[in-house]
Amino acid sequence: MTEIKELSQFLALDVRQDVKALALQQTLGLTGTTDGRHLLINTPCIVKNLCQLLNDGQNSVAKDASLALINLSADEDVIPALLAEATNIVEHMLKIISNPEHNLADPACMVLSNLTRTKLGSEKVFQSMEGNLDKYIDIFCQEKYNKKGARLHYLASVLSNLSQLPAARSYILDPSRSCLQRLVSFTDYKDSICRRGAILGLIKNCCFETDHHEFLLSEAVDLLPKLLIPLAGPEEFDEEDNDKLPIDLQYLGEEKTREPDPDIRKMLLEALTQLCATKFGREYLRSKNTYVILRELHKWEKNENVLVVLEHLVNILIRFEHEIGHDNLKEIEVPDEITEKFNALEPAL
Repeated sequence: MTEIKELSQFLALDVRQDVKALALQQTLGLTGTTDGRHLLINTPCIVKNLCQLLNDGQNSVAKDASLALINLSADEDVIPALLAEATNIVEHMLKIISNPEHNLADPACMVLSNLTRTKLGSEKVFQSMEGNLDKYIDIFCQEKYNKKGARLHYLASVLSNLSQLPAARSYILDPSRSCLQRLVSFTDYKDSICRRGAILGLIKNCCFETDHHEFLLSEAVDLLPKLLIPLAGPEEFDEEDNDKLPIDLQYLGEEKTREPDPDIRKMLLEALTQLCATKFGREYLRSKNTYVILRELHKWEKNENVLVVLEHLVNILIRFEHEIGHDNLKEIEVPDEITEKFNALEPAL
């Protein structure tokens, strides 16, 4: 422990470059093991010093400091210590992401992505944004915001993780803010599976809010086509079926391909299934001929996990409302013995 304390003294901006670089290499090595991470996190000033080194004039030093913080934040056991007020790690990362001239905006996004995997981390980051999530959504939506080449794809993971918080979902779903309207355009984003998948995770979380289904399916958000287009292929439909589809899904052309990632296809279907929790959602999906897109997907789909979700969704849509018997499926009271049986099955799923 004494050696670690001595090591921390050399992780400072005013230390000679060669000494600082050597100390940083040793620190980076320690972040690669569980014991090493716990040694570092229990040493005062280590995290704070690493954060300060992100602004070091030597690029190699700043990069190694960022890698050390990524490794530390990837360990959920050390996240509570990382989030201690004295470290200011969240504030440091948000400041870097906000700076269009900073070289390390992408690693900063990765650190926050790691931290927000926990509820504590999500709450801390959302609190540190000080009610200004719009600012970071604006940054995310500007693909060339960072002038040093950072793509900020992992900012999507941060936003997705934050959407697990009821307060963040309320913020995102506030019609006066237009947050969701800006984010839904990334459901078919080709250049990054990270960006595409994380935003779909956020949308799926928002679909759990049944009180907002009418807003989600309204022209303001126009969510249904955004969820269906990645699931649609090049198939042609007769005029009657085609006319019932949302305008964006009519005449997609023979070059149209489906979302290649099965996990993302599954998420898209899960979001559609959540929209079917309300009678309004079910009737809207039926009125827009969602079934024909799902029917063609079923013929094409080979992944068993995706097929399970797809078949469940189709089963809901083809049933009559009097057979379902409930406006909101989330309000159905499930008997305790059935709940226990489902819980017992969960580890095997």
